[in-house]
Amino acid sequence: MVQMKKFFEVNGVGEFAQYQNLQISPIHVHRSKAEHKHAIFVLGKEIATVMAHDEFSGPGRTSVRMQELAYRTISEMIK
Repeated sequence: MVQMKKFFEVNGVGEFAQYQNLQISPIHVHRSKAEHKHAIFVLGKEIATVMAHDEFSGPGRTSVRMQELAYRTISEMIK
């Protein structure tokens, strides 16, 4: 997913601000599993949003679902 993010950034598509605000990457082994899981869903949502033509397309629905999953993982990080 990070490679897809880099591809879109190089081609000037998407900013991925929510993912960057998390300040986490796959190499941050000191972060919790819940934090990584949350970051994956946030990044997945942003990638799907970039790929979506509208909210009813396949990627559009994926974006909505990733947002729901990202929201759920917040409770896991609080524990």
